[in-house]
Amino acid sequence: MTTYIFFDEALRMLTNAYLMSVVLLLAASGIGLAVIETIEKAEEP
Repeated sequence: MTTYIFFDEALRMLTNAYLMSVVLLLAASGIGLAVIETIEKAEEP
């Protein structure tokens, strides 16, 4: 028995995965920039 995924369902899954990856990338870059900024502030005399 073969189970098929309809095109609209597959497109919705790919769109959700893309949007989630964009959100996670933005969150990771924001956290990384915050960490770098705190390290730079700690090194100042």
